[in-house]
Amino acid sequence: MVVFFVLAMLSTPFAEATQTAYAQQDADRLRALFDRASSRADSLLVRYRLYPLTEDASVLDGLPSSLSDGTAREYALLSGLWAYRAGEASIFSAVTYGRRSTNLLEEAKAQAPNAPFVLLVEGQSLLFRPSIAGKDPDGAARRFGRLAEVVAAEQGSAITETEAHMWRWLALREADRPDEAQPLHDRLTGQDLPPLYRQFLESPPDV
Repeated sequence: MVVFFVLAMLSTPFAEATQTAYAQQDADRLRALFDRASSRADSLLVRYRLYPLTEDASVLDGLPSSLSDGTAREYALLSGLWAYRAGEASIFSAVTYGRRSTNLLEEAKAQAPNAPFVLLVEGQSLLFRPSIAGKDPDGAARRFGRLAEVVAAEQGSAITETEAHMWRWLALREADRPDEAQPLHDRLTGQDLPPLYRQFLESPPDV
């Protein structure tokens, strides 16, 4: 009963609206949702989805460096936001921000290693970090594969199964595993995808 209640809390109309706006590349809708966010969790979720669409640095203004009572989802989202900020910072600040992102992710993993956003942010971290800092596309592919399993069983998590497979395809490609990556790419492109997912597969981000 407790598990059902927690999943119901995560399956909010706000989270679903955020996911839809993100997949449709509707930055204006995401900004409107940000103005409506009534909780820290909702605010972090919208910012995490809005920044990649706009690369608007103001989205990252005022990020807390830590949380005293955060959930695994909040720690993971905040970790992702600090990772975005590290990617835009000078080399000296990037080290500080990157370490902060890693510490927040470790806190998230300590609470719930298989929570959807923990798996998503951890997979992205393993995929995008420099080789000298432990880049691991094979590990990322495993996280995204697990993410696909989790979101298939937990509807309304603000991550779709298609998104999880999309990230897994990118990780498999980066890991030089074409025998797995190409069939997955073909299966995904054969679907009626929203604009962001279609663009991702046609012009993937540099990793």
